Amino acid sequence: MRTPDPSQLPWGSSYRIAASDKWKAKSAAMGREVTAALVDYARPRPGMKVLDLASGTGEPAISLAKAVGPTGHVTALDLSTDLLETAAGRARQRGLTNFSTQKADAHELLFPDQSFDLVTSRFGVMFFHDPVKALREAHRVLKPEARACFLAWGPFEQPFWSSMWGAVHKFAGGSPTPPEQNPCKFASPGSLSKVLHDAGFAQIAEETKTLPWTWPGKAEEVWELTSEVSTPFLPMLQRIAADRRAEVNREVIRAVQQYADGENIKFGAVVVFASGVKI
Repeated sequence: MRTPDPSQLPWGSSYRIAASDKWKAKSAAMGREVTAALVDYARPRPGMKVLDLASGTGEPAISLAKAVGPTGHVTALDLSTDLLETAAGRARQRGLTNFSTQKADAHELLFPDQSFDLVTSRFGVMFFHDPVKALREAHRVLKPEARACFLAWGPFEQPFWSSMWGAVHKFAGGSPTPPEQNPCKFASPGSLSKVLHDAGFAQIAEETKTLPWTWPGKAEEVWELTSEVSTPFLPMLQRIAADRRAEVNREVIRAVQQYADGENIKFGAVVVFASGVKI
């Protein structure tokens, strides 16, 4: 496996879409338990109107659409048209007629006040450039007594991040990632709760859980996907000289293989759930 040279590649959405599409089945399998946990946490009911922020290729929006049934509706929102086209295609394949997409910025939602019964986001809130502003918008479009439910990464010191991000950082040096691209931004207990509070939510709850996060394949595969799709890696990879890329790859693969179990890579995921109610 050869990790591409990021200085020589178009790191726009079309390239990331191609990488995502290549590994979509295995990526979906890796995230299945986490998605199901967020859906359970959000407690969707038949007939609900749901807004899923930073939906990407469609989860948990698709799972939520199944849960709310034909009398409900789910809107998947993202900044990327390409990602939303993938999400819409996946929804069509599943015969979902209560699913739509909206290209928009979470900081400036294009919906009237009190439009939704539930707002969700899986691994999106960490990348909002102004989380309080984005969550105020979520608060605005929710109906009274409705909930917003978020899932964020826990601490960096867990296998998925330390094996790859940590190994790359040893070669790159400097700051691991810009603050706005830090996937572990809300790892500190109470930090996401504070954002919810500042955005106007009440009855705030937060908890940290460890869930299955298993790649059904080889270490080389999950590193290929992560290095091509995960934006936080880009600044570090760009700082590494081309003649050291092979060495970096070997170091990462060794680190990831620590978690191999048969034909799977069993990382596990430490994640943060947080929710608030609009009063």
